[in-house]
Amino acid sequence: MRTAVRVRITGKVQGVWFRAWTREQAQALGLDGWVRNLSDGSVEALFAGPPAAVERALAACHRGPPAARVAQVTPTPVAADDIAAGSGFAQRPDA
Repeated sequence: MRTAVRVRITGKVQGVWFRAWTREQAQALGLDGWVRNLSDGSVEALFAGPPAAVERALAACHRGPPAARVAQVTPTPVAADDIAAGSGFAQRPDA
């Protein structure tokens, strides 16, 4: 069983290594998806995989890397069928 969620993270989350840290966390959990900076200063990520692993990734986003100051994490469920299993987790260019 797979689940997927798109998440927006706000606070001091750009310029603090948040994208690379998120990629490392997601890869360690075996998740598929991506992470990118948004022009409004937030970070957006898409996590897809086993429900427990996705929940762990979301919990990690509430903490973030040491230099980050997370204000809010807003998840939105998406169709897991749209993300190919085994596609890996990437750091995308800024949007």
